[in-house]
Amino acid sequence: MHRRSPPEAPAQPPLAAVEGDATLRGTVRSVLYRSADGRYAVLRLGLEQGAEAVVTGALGDAAPGECLRVTGRWERHPTHGPQLRVVSWVPEVPTSAGGIARLLGSGLVKDIGPKLAERIVARFGAATLDVIADAPARLAEVDGIGARRAERIREVFTQRRAEIESRSFLQGFGIGPALARKIWERFGAEAPAFVRGNPYRLAEELPGVGFLTADRIAKAQGIADDDPRRVAGAALYVLLDAVEEGHAALPPDELVDRAARLSLDGDRVREALGELAARGTVTVDRGLVFPPPLLAAERSVAQRVAAQLRRTTEVLPAAALGEAAVQRALEPLNAAQRAAVDATARQGLVVLTGGPGTGKTTTVRAIVTLHAAAKHRVLLAAPTGRAARRLSEATGHPALTIHRALEWTPRLKRFARDAESPLDADLVLVDEASMIDVQLAAHLLAAVRPGARLVLVGDADQLPPVGPGTVLADLLRVPEVPKVRLTEVFRQAAASAIVRGAYDVLRGTVPTPSAPRPRGAAPREPAGELYLVPCDDAAEAAQKLTRVVAENVPGSFGVDPRRGVQVLVPTHRGPFGAQRLNELLQAALNPGAARGPRGLCVGDKVMQLRNDYDRDVFNGDVGVVDRIADGGVAVHIDGREVLYEEDALDALTLAYAATVHKAQGSEYDVVVLGLHTSHFVLLNRALLYTAITRARRLVVIVGNARALELAVSTARVVQRFGALQERIADALGAG
Repeated sequence: MHRRSPPEAPAQPPLAAVEGDATLRGTVRSVLYRSADGRYAVLRLGLEQGAEAVVTGALGDAAPGECLRVTGRWERHPTHGPQLRVVSWVPEVPTSAGGIARLLGSGLVKDIGPKLAERIVARFGAATLDVIADAPARLAEVDGIGARRAERIREVFTQRRAEIESRSFLQGFGIGPALARKIWERFGAEAPAFVRGNPYRLAEELPGVGFLTADRIAKAQGIADDDPRRVAGAALYVLLDAVEEGHAALPPDELVDRAARLSLDGDRVREALGELAARGTVTVDRGLVFPPPLLAAERSVAQRVAAQLRRTTEVLPAAALGEAAVQRALEPLNAAQRAAVDATARQGLVVLTGGPGTGKTTTVRAIVTLHAAAKHRVLLAAPTGRAARRLSEATGHPALTIHRALEWTPRLKRFARDAESPLDADLVLVDEASMIDVQLAAHLLAAVRPGARLVLVGDADQLPPVGPGTVLADLLRVPEVPKVRLTEVFRQAAASAIVRGAYDVLRGTVPTPSAPRPRGAAPREPAGELYLVPCDDAAEAAQKLTRVVAENVPGSFGVDPRRGVQVLVPTHRGPFGAQRLNELLQAALNPGAARGPRGLCVGDKVMQLRNDYDRDVFNGDVGVVDRIADGGVAVHIDGREVLYEEDALDALTLAYAATVHKAQGSEYDVVVLGLHTSHFVLLNRALLYTAITRARRLVVIVGNARALELAVSTARVVQRFGALQERIADALGAG
């Protein structure tokens, strides 16, 4: 049912004070609200001595009549009074005749209503559930129940009892209700046996379950640290953790070294790798240990790149070049830009790169104009919504995110566009290609129809993608791949201190700041300035950066600090990391707003942390909290409202401040960059260059001078393990 608000407040629970943490045991009297996906619910719980309480949270599909033991914290709803926000709960089999009757008549069994349920319980009393489980034929003693209905009742209640017992068993190991439900949905009645047999397989079988959770369950069962099951689970954890860092694979020695941090013996780890390989959980190829999906992605990309380069593309009609619109688009181009346009007319695959101010956008416009004149169907795409909108604005042609272009189908859990159903386009042009990881590249290349052209546009000096692999960099290192690099900085762009500062960084030089603004000068729009605000102490720098965002930038430039400014830092944690800065900025920029679950407030800027194909939102998408909804929040993202139930909110984080990696593909009017020696592990030119080039009009760098010097002097980016470049070369050689 979906009533939006509970009726009159129930009698208070028999507690000295309705506040703080509490554990209640009671029977579900009614469901006041349940979210569409069935995860969040507001329940009226009957307690001892006739008292009642309203409980809210991820209460699954708890039905009237069921007994629950719930633990949570009391909150006072402004309209409906005290409610217990549930943190964990355990279902229990009802033991009283009244509880059994409510459960039986709750609609759990088709065609069994409250009246028939009361007759059944009147006949068998508190033994009703035992009769259903052990002697269902006796149900025929009740008028209106035949053999078929009796069997249906037995099947439903046997499954329900197994679910209750399984979830109670799982939560006994500290597994939360949401995860217990997920395990039950995956393994059913076999869940307890599966968890007892090898809890580490949970990390392999269930998305979102990691080694640390499995390890906690294993330790609760007494599994030793050197147990082969734990060693295998840890080895897989180390590999998948490396994938999170951007690696497509790991050399065995590197994997063993990393596993040593978990106090695991190297020989045991090598044995575990053999066992994981034997059951297909990992694959050893070219001297590297791969998760099978990433190995398949690398092989697919290599074969399809080779095929794309070998394909004969349709020759553009000469008349297209003579059209007035094409001539106007070509007129301002320099030789390198014209070479890029010409390459797209002759080649099946072209890579176009260049830094800020080198005319990539102008070149892309000319490419689109030429192919439109040739009556080619043009598809423009980018990895993020922001990048797609920018591409559309720059070209005057519609652009989509790659995921939307490939048409993800939630029901089937796959892209609709693939080799069997390719994209309906003669030219596929993808901007911000440095962000494309190897798995997304595999899907994209598979969907390019034979004979179509693929143009990848990006900046080779930016950070590699958040996901695994370095596709753009690997393509640029293969001699046979047609590529054009734009290097001439146009005069208008060269006037920007941001553009000059970006190239200073690439040359290993500290950027030259703009001249200080006169005190008392009237606010004006920024025009490409770059400023440095020194501060040596990390905690003090966080406070100073907050003042820069909340006071200085709005006062000097008239910029809305919540909508027009993006704070970037190298790392998430620490006294000068994104997490701490988000706390400070939320307090400074959104004080007193209506607060919802996980501390989110109406008006907060938030970011999606991982791809969610069902909600059609993706890693790095940014939105604003519109309202606090029942059991969650509604967020305005990309022109539409997206609802997050409470148990889905771990996919959101505050986005006043974000890591530089998360900002790839995005562009902002103003970037305030926090840089400090406490970030030293991550400081390098690519990171600083990427951060600076995210800004259109103003960059303010807050931090200590030594951090800036470390960043510009560190040209090396941490190596990512994989074999895509070699595979592409081999695939081309094999042809």
